[in-house]
Parts: sequence; C-alpha cells; structure tokens
Amino acid sequence: MKKLIFILLVVFCSWSTIAQEYKTHKVKQGETIESIAKQYLVTPFDIYALNPDAKKSIDLNTVLIIPDSKVKNEPIPETTKELIGYRKHKVKRKETLYSISKKYNVEIEDIKKHNTSLYAENLRKGDRIQIPKFKTIVSKVSLNNTVKKYKVLPKEGKWRVAYKFGITVPELEALNPDLEDVLQPGQEVNVPNISDNEEKAVEETYNYYTVLKSEGYMALNRKLGVTQEQLEKLNPDLKDGGLKLGMVLRVPKTAKTELVVKDLVNTDLTSTLKNFKTKKIALMLPYRTHRIDVDSVAEAKKAIRTDGLLSVSLDFHAGVLMAIDSAKRLGISTHLKVFDTRNQSSEISNILNNTDFSDYDAVIGPLLPKNLDRVASELKGDHIPVLSPLTMPEKLYDNVFQTVPSSELLEKTMINFVKTDSLPKHMVIIADSKHKAVSDRLLAEFPSAKQIFSRKTKKGAEAYFVYQTDLETIFKNGRNFVFLETDNEGFASNVISIINGLNIKGKEIILMTTDKNKAFEGREISNYHLSNLKFHYPSPNKTTDILTANNPFVRAYRREYNVSPNKYAVRGFDLTLDLLLRLASEEDLYKASSSEVETEYVENKFRYSKKLFGGYFNEAVYIVKYDNLTIVEAGK
Repeated sequence: MKKLIFILLVVFCSWSTIAQEYKTHKVKQGETIESIAKQYLVTPFDIYALNPDAKKSIDLNTVLIIPDSKVKNEPIPETTKELIGYRKHKVKRKETLYSISKKYNVEIEDIKKHNTSLYAENLRKGDRIQIPKFKTIVSKVSLNNTVKKYKVLPKEGKWRVAYKFGITVPELEALNPDLEDVLQPGQEVNVPNISDNEEKAVEETYNYYTVLKSEGYMALNRKLGVTQEQLEKLNPDLKDGGLKLGMVLRVPKTAKTELVVKDLVNTDLTSTLKNFKTKKIALMLPYRTHRIDVDSVAEAKKAIRTDGLLSVSLDFHAGVLMAIDSAKRLGISTHLKVFDTRNQSSEISNILNNTDFSDYDAVIGPLLPKNLDRVASELKGDHIPVLSPLTMPEKLYDNVFQTVPSSELLEKTMINFVKTDSLPKHMVIIADSKHKAVSDRLLAEFPSAKQIFSRKTKKGAEAYFVYQTDLETIFKNGRNFVFLETDNEGFASNVISIINGLNIKGKEIILMTTDKNKAFEGREISNYHLSNLKFHYPSPNKTTDILTANNPFVRAYRREYNVSPNKYAVRGFDLTLDLLLRLASEEDLYKASSSEVETEYVENKFRYSKKLFGGYFNEAVYIVKYDNLTIVEAGK
C-alpha cells in the first residue's frame, strides 16, 4: 500500500548538534528492526519514522537512518545469555507455560525453543520437558556515530548527493533538517559514513530521475519509456529494495525527464503512535445473508453476482480485514465485531437494543444514509464516532464522520484548481438547462467566460445538443478551458465529439467538469477523445494505475483472494487503516482528526474539518485527468 511518507523534523541551529542527531546503519545478516533499535537505544517506531519502507521489510545492506538516542552516548552494560545446561520438569495438574516460566525465571519463548513440540501442541499433565539454564554475561558496548560531513561540489544538487551516497532525497533531508532547496558549493551536509569506494559516480552519459510518490514501474514506463528490466539493470539495488519515494534512478540518456524533486509531505501517523490499547470497532453492512442458502455453493455464488449490496459489502469487508492485518504489524490490535444490518430498520433496532456500544472506539457504517443516521443518533449520547463509508449522511451529527467529500467541495476544489493556473487561458462554459445553476456559479467565478447552453426543440424542450457552428468561433489561439456540466450522455457525447474536432494546432482545448457522473462514462463517450482533451475532474479517490503496479496492498490482496482489489475493497482498506492509525496516535478519533492532519493511502486521502454545529467532513479531494488513455493525478 498503498503508501511512502516522511515526517517533518525538529530544526536545530548548530552543526555539531545536527551531526549527532542522526546516524546510518547498514543492515547485516540476521538483523531485525528490533535488534537494531536495541543496539542504538531507540524504539522501532523511531526507526520507522525515518525509514517508512522498513515497515514492509529490510534487506541485507539496506541503509537505515537512525535517530540519536536520548540516552547518553557512553559505554553501557549489555547482558547476553549463554546456555549452560538443562533441568528436567514433569508437568503437574493446572500448570501452564506461564507458571513454569515464573517458577524457573525463564522466558516462555526459551522453553518453547528447547521443547519444539510446544509450538504445535498444548502443554499437558505428565509431559516431561527440559528447562534451559543460562549464564548471564555482562559486557560494555559503545555506540559509534556513522554520519560524516560532506562538502558539496559545484553543480551538485540534493539528488546528486543522495545518489552518490546511496540514499533517497527524503533521507538526505532527514539527516539535514534545515537544508535549503538549492545546495551551495562548499556547503557541508550530513551523509552516511561510507568508504570512498562505495560512493556512486554521476555519469554524464546517463540521465537521472527522482521517484515521486506512488510511482510504480508501469508509471515510470509511460513517463520515461523505460521498462522495469532496464531500470533494474541500470540500478541493481532495485532488485532487493524496490522503488522508494525520493530514490534517484539512473536512466538512459534518451529518457525524457527533469531532475526535479517535489516536496511531497503528508502526515505520517505511524510516527506518532502511542495509544496501543486494543481498538474495538464495529462494522455494519447489509450482507443480507438470511436470504441465501449457505448450504448451496451455486446459490451463494449467484447471490454475490446479482446482489449489489452483498457484493459491495463483501469487497469492503475484505479491505477492512487487510487493513486490520496491516495495523497489527505496527503493533495495533483490533477487536472487530461485524453486524449484518440486512438493510432493514427493524434489524438496526435489534442490533442497537441488544448491543452495548459504550466502549467501542468507532462504528463503520451502516452503508445507506437513513440507517447510518439512525445508528449515529442512537450512539451520539455516548459520543461514539460513526463513519459513513461510501455515502453522504442525511444529518451530520456531532459524532458522524462523513468520509466522502461533498459535491459542493468537489466543485469548489475544481474552481480553485483552475484559478491557481496563472497562465493565459480562454474560458468556456457549456451546460444544459438542468445545470444552469452550476453554469452561473462558474460564470461568477470566471466573468470573462463564454456561456453556452444546449439547444431547445420548437416546443421549448431540452434538445441536448449544440451545432458545430455554435462552437466554431468561440475558441481562441492558445489554451481554452471548457467546463461541460451535464448528466445527459447524449449531450456529453455531442459536445465532446465537436470540441475534439476543433482541438487543432494552435488552439489547445482542455475539457473539465465539476461533476464527473455516468454521462462521461457511457458507451457513446470516446476515451480517446477524453484523453486527447486532457479531461480534468475532481474526485474523492485517485483511480490510477497503482492497482496494477508493484503495490504492497495489491500484492497482499492477490495472495489472499486470488483477484485484484476493486474500488470498494481499496476503500475499505484505506478508510479502516486511517481509522486505526488515528486511534493509535491520540486518545480518541476526535482528537486525532485535526484539520491540519491529512493522510493518504492507496487511492484515498483524508483531512477532516468540523462543522460549527455538527460533525466531521472529509475535505481532501483529488484533481485527476486523462493522460495518454490513463487517469493520473493532475499536477503530478
């Protein structure tokens, strides 16, 4: 998963302090994050904060950024155990591994390690086991600083320095918290203390590219024209560690790329985890399993194919389970209680009357607005957060989290996106009469725009078309931004076909809408035309090629279910993982949902704001566009 994020670090003034603040460590055979953290007197979460990829795995020779321990860097005693023999023990009635470990002052794991049958079998009365005896050895261990100073050479930027020392740009910035965007010749920076022969040379016969957020091999192939095999051949480290945010890649000279590193900072909740109390979550979805003969495999399969609510519920549920497993790897335990609402108000009442939700951390669902409102109203007295997963709640009670951005917010974000484009452009607004209100709002925002409406029949009814002559003279040389506002597929097809034909050299036409509805997805709509017009629209989620890329969540989902996740499974994963991380970063969800906190996962991002007299709503929106027959995030 989706997701590769780095944190803001505290800025220190003096060079000597900075030099001691971070170290690097090259992973050796058999080392784990826990053993490395113990070696440097830090916690595993300290290491994860500076090395997000380490959460997935660490490979031999991986270079980790290690924060300086708060413990003084002096020789410290370290104890190790040396096995010196065994004592025999016959298990008595009611004895457990715990009581035996306490009796002999040994760890349960040590008992299992020397009685391997206990890994698969329970302890029973009469069993004869061997208890290991250890001798404690105390030795002094000194910690070494593995960061050195490096003097920047002429023409060297961040990417050159990062590449030379085998780290990513974010890792270089983590070693130098007050580093400016442009490095100056002679400037001294912190770098890993590797030997001179380990430094990589920047060769002028190649181009170099800095990996952006969420970029996989397929995206790089489209952007650079270079295959995964070619990249791995030029960058052997990729075979072990894979792509990382800020990694500098050597690419062929013919690859078209700019050596630009973008500041892509998001809130990394994994760096602030502190509440490791087991999270109690309820999931309410309309499975309606009472309508299915579970003894008939054929009928169950048919129900999944034909029952839309059941299909969505199962896919969303699968994503939830994947998120719980991911959170568990970070030390977050979850107790999940699943309720089948049957999409019936009577069943909702039954659930509420027979379940004590007062100690729950949050409730996800129900799926449909009227049922969610009923649950939220009932639980607001105990201030239990209720998350609306896929739909807009009818009432935003103060305990409701509206996780899907509203249509008003989508429109506002699209308008702001256009306004931030400072280059010269000519604005055109095309709409049918049903969408006159949004057309007028757009005209108010862009007063110089040309406003055009669908033609009428002789009787004054909406005809849902325009003539080519209506549009031929309105486009000017240069860039033309066209807003098309309609939910009629015929009208959308008519306009898109005409303006695509007018999109000629010297007159660039860029198509936009504030509401991408089904009218833009019908069989009469040409994706080739949409791509040719660089169709832009606001979206709650980022539907990109990430689901076909080398994404950890996708790989794990395919291993578990033998299929690729759809948008509902991804939504279930993103929403649940965000919920669990927020709950683990603060006392409750309310405190963890400041408007300053924006998180992003596989396809969704979350930034909550609270209404003055109401609940929380997600105001994080993507602007995406069609580009070479694929959908990408605009501006990326």
